[in-house]
Parts: sequence; structure tokens; C-alpha cells
Amino acid sequence: MRKQSDSLLRFITCGSVDDGKSTLIGRLLYDSKTILSDTYNQIEKTSQKRGLNAVDLSLLTDGLQAEREQGITIDVAYRYFSTPTRKYIIADTPGHEQYTRNMVTAASTAQAAIILIDARKGILTQTKRHTYLCKLLGIKQFIVAINKMDLIEYDENKFNLIKDEYLKMFESIQVNKNSQFNTKFIPLSALNGDMVVERLNNMSWYEDESLLEVLELAETQSLNSTLDFRFPIQYVCRPRDSENKDLHDFRSFMGRIESGKIKKGDKIKCLPSDQQTTIKDILIGNESVNEAIAPQSVSILLNDEIDISRGDMLADPQNLPKTSKDINATICWLSEEKLNPSRVYKIMHTSKVAKAKIATIFDKIEVNTLTSIASNEIITNDIARINIKLAQSIMADCYFENRKTGSFILIDDSTNHTVAAGMINEIL
Repeated sequence: MRKQSDSLLRFITCGSVDDGKSTLIGRLLYDSKTILSDTYNQIEKTSQKRGLNAVDLSLLTDGLQAEREQGITIDVAYRYFSTPTRKYIIADTPGHEQYTRNMVTAASTAQAAIILIDARKGILTQTKRHTYLCKLLGIKQFIVAINKMDLIEYDENKFNLIKDEYLKMFESIQVNKNSQFNTKFIPLSALNGDMVVERLNNMSWYEDESLLEVLELAETQSLNSTLDFRFPIQYVCRPRDSENKDLHDFRSFMGRIESGKIKKGDKIKCLPSDQQTTIKDILIGNESVNEAIAPQSVSILLNDEIDISRGDMLADPQNLPKTSKDINATICWLSEEKLNPSRVYKIMHTSKVAKAKIATIFDKIEVNTLTSIASNEIITNDIARINIKLAQSIMADCYFENRKTGSFILIDDSTNHTVAAGMINEIL
């Protein structure tokens, strides 16, 4: 019997247009019995109005009116469900190239990716694009769902051909050579439900797990305490107005543990001041605890008086992040306005906000061919490698070492709009 777990798994579905992403999620929700009866009745009526013989389960995720009218996914749709062993957050991402930025946003927090492939069409340009982006964003668990097997009469040979072709393509995408990936292949029919939750009887030649069984066994990494301790300061708590006199000298540092774990008595360093002290107490709410791990939000008390403010970081003195005003990064440009190298943007990295200037545009990545293109112009959906100069130091790790302290966003100071999402490649 599988051990019960309250862990949360975030995963995305991606692939080319009409591969059946929304239908797959609808089937997953329906077969796992997580759809309310009134919701099901609503999509049943909508399906009947369209003259369909069966309920269109894709309507469960395509929430925008434009999506329902066109039969496509435009924005990222998030859905939640749970089983007796786990909770899930699903991100249904658009398949169109023009919505690359939406897909990048969803993939940045995902722990696993379902890559859908139409069994009739095989690997397409968007299959390669989305696989590259998932690798770029640090996803290490890939579930390759070869869908619409019912339309090729559940042909095992065709499934194996697509599997071999995908593996060759997957290995050719060299984003981070040091990463270890876990890749599973599942033949399924989202329309009929084969191998989604139930196995049914059409593919007796496939003896591995169904899609839900693979998701149940996936690593969540949500409480990953194996990384180095990183605690960006969000707020300094000084309750001076309290009627309790014992709290007048109280001073704690509040925030979320982005990675690692901490115990009472542990040595830590404060950055960028580089001062060392020890942990006096750890509070979760008003309760004192001996130990805390990522991603818990805590309040930390120190044994020494150190000048610490929002944007500073507490870290493991044995494995410190780098402190720098100069970084090389890969960005996905999200704004409708093109990048302007002469402008000053704001960078938001953990709890730190600083002015930033794009000093150099090294190249732009042509995602379809995975080639680098020399370019001085970065527009919507472009993936580019750049150098950024900062007015103040940030404490950071490279993205593939720590997704939390290796990621950032760029903000237009005049409109306060987010214009880019970035991953730190090198700290200079």
C-alpha cells in the first residue's frame, strides 16, 4: 500500500495545437471524480448546443469566452484536484507560438511537464519548442503522453517509433548538461480515457503505469531541504506599540525559507554585510519550533544585534550565494513593447528590488531550430541571453543550482508592468 502524502505536485501540460491538452485535463478531473455535478451539467449542456454526441471535457479548462468560441487555449488555465495520496495544481498552457510567454510563466513553478503528442502527427515544431522551454526552466520530470491512440487503432509500433524519435530529439537539446532527467512515455486516449486514470482493455501490450499512477509517484521537491539554506528578509518585526513590555525589545526577521533548512543554534551569515551569528529562536506564527524547512514562512530571532533590512539574506556560512551587481542571464521578454537598452528597469530578485540596466544583448535563441542569432532587438516572446548591471548588489545562485534564488523579473519603472522573466546563468 502506498504511503499517504500531503505533498503538492505542480505540473503543466504542453504541446502543439489540437494535441488534446484541455481534453486530457478534463478527462483526468472527470475520471478522478473531482468535478462538481453542476459544473458537469453546465459543460454537458454546452456540448449539446454544439451538436456533440459526447460531453466535451476540454470545456473544463478553456474558461475564456474566446477560447470556447475558437476551440483553442489562449491563456494558462489552472485547475486543482486531489487524490487520497496527493494534491495537484495543473497548468494547461497554450500551444500557439504567440503565447510562448504564457507557457514560460506556467513552467517556471512546475515540477513536472506532460508533453502531449498527437499519435497521428508525431513530433512537431511546438513539441520541440515546449520541450526546450521546459528544460530551460529547470523541469526535470517529463511525461510524454502520446495521445489519440484510438485514431491509430492503438498501434504499438507507431507508439515505439514516436518514443524513439522523441528520445533522440530530447538528447539533442543541450541546456544544462549536469541535470538528470526522468522521462516516462505513456500511450493514451484522452477522449475515451485509455491509460489516463483507468487502464481499460485496448492496450494490453503496455504494462507500465497509467498517467495518474505516474503523477502519484512523481517527486514533488516542494519541501526540498537538500539545497543550501537561503532566507531572503521580507520584513523586520519590531512590535513597539504592543502593550506587552516583554515585546518592546523583540526583533525578528520574517520571510519564507526559499531552500534548505534551519535549526535553533545554527550558524548563519547575513548578506551583504557578511556578519555571522547564530539562530536564537524560530517562530511559525506565535509558536516556537526547533527546526524549519523550505518553503515554510517563519520569523527568525538572532543572538546578536545585526543591522538587517528587507532585501538582505540569511544563508548557510559554509555555502554562501554570490553577491554581485553584474549578472549574465537568459530572459523571456513578456512585454508588448520591445526591450529598450537605453532605459533603466527595476529587477525584483527574491525580496530585493534594485535598478537595472541591460548592458549587453549577447544573442537571441531561435527556439524552433535551437540556434543563436545575433540581434539588438528583443520583442514579445523572444528568448535572449543578456548582461545586466545593477545599482545594488543581489545575493544569488545560478538558476540550475537553485530555481528560487536564480530567478528574477524585470519591471518597467514607469508603468510598473512586468516586462521580462529571467534565469541567472552566471554571477560575475
